[in-house]
Amino acid sequence: MRAAVVAKSEFRVAELATPVPGRGQVLINVSRCGICGSDLHARVHADEMADLAAATGYGHFMRSEHEVVLGHEFSGEIVEYGPGCRKRWRAGTPVVALPIVRQGRQPHAVGLSRSAPGAYAEQVVVQESMTLPIPNGLSAEHAALTEPMAVAWHAVRKGRVGKGQTAFVIGCGPIGLAVITMLKAAGVRTVVASDLSPRRRQLAEVCGADVVVDPAAESPWTATPKPPRLGGAEDLLNLAFDTMEKLRRVPNLPWWYLFRIGHTLNATPAGPVIFECVGVPGILDQIVAAAPLLSRVVVVGVCMEPDRFRPALAINKEIELRFALGYDPGEFRDTLHMIADGKVDPAPLITGTVGLDGIPNAFAALSNPEVHAKILIDPASAVAAP
Repeated sequence: MRAAVVAKSEFRVAELATPVPGRGQVLINVSRCGICGSDLHARVHADEMADLAAATGYGHFMRSEHEVVLGHEFSGEIVEYGPGCRKRWRAGTPVVALPIVRQGRQPHAVGLSRSAPGAYAEQVVVQESMTLPIPNGLSAEHAALTEPMAVAWHAVRKGRVGKGQTAFVIGCGPIGLAVITMLKAAGVRTVVASDLSPRRRQLAEVCGADVVVDPAAESPWTATPKPPRLGGAEDLLNLAFDTMEKLRRVPNLPWWYLFRIGHTLNATPAGPVIFECVGVPGILDQIVAAAPLLSRVVVVGVCMEPDRFRPALAINKEIELRFALGYDPGEFRDTLHMIADGKVDPAPLITGTVGLDGIPNAFAALSNPEVHAKILIDPASAVAAP
């Protein structure tokens, strides 16, 4: 089969042996594969990413000298099964799969490990237990975006945004656009999106953002149609005084029980929920400094460098930090069906398609935020430029 192989940051298209599915695995023909920001990072920062993965207990991430077939956002069709499979679907059935396989008891990240070649290829091996049939005649292009949209759905669920709360999305690259789309699918009424790029701001509007801000010209924190209830520490203290004065007017009221109930029921934060989708040093400190009191910050952008922020400032404002990575199988399945049922439209994210020979040009094009968001790979295509 033909596949795009990367080593030491350079791509080449090669003829590789047809993959053989192992126990519990399935071979699929690749229909489409998305180029992910993780792929862009892995091409040039594989060793740093491998060190980070090793620090969390996964020691099989690709290294710069490894020859690897990237690609973990894909759709395809069933070809054949390995031993020990239940053979749930006929050959030719359109499917997607979580990009993870297991050899014995050793899991491998598909497309980010030399032991699990990815979908920048005509064929890829997946785990049968992690494979899902594509419902409702959903196109291969849209089905391939299940993986990145599931990342966004996981982040939105981590944020626990109330429908009446304001959600801020800082950074409108592919993952920020996906977060906006999923916030609107979740019924959040007010989404404020911020990005320096005019093109990305345009796409944010298409994805459903209610307010779109150029942070070089306007602060996203003051652009919301509903100003935060608590502007500063004095507002919070005055709220405490006002609340206690009202409660103490009622004789013999065990007012402290009301506070206990309030803490028990507090699934959503009192302030807005902010999604950091930039992933560059300094942005987290900027958010902590500018965000309203009692905000919840969900960090989705992957910063590959050491960073600094002021914990004391976050403490004084009682800002909650949450970090989001990936998704679980249920979120992956639900995302696929949300797309197939028309509740989520990933089409605005897709800005180009190339064949295997066009991958280097696609990587170069993705360095310019004014042109592309998500470029798909069609292994059967001869298109060399997105």
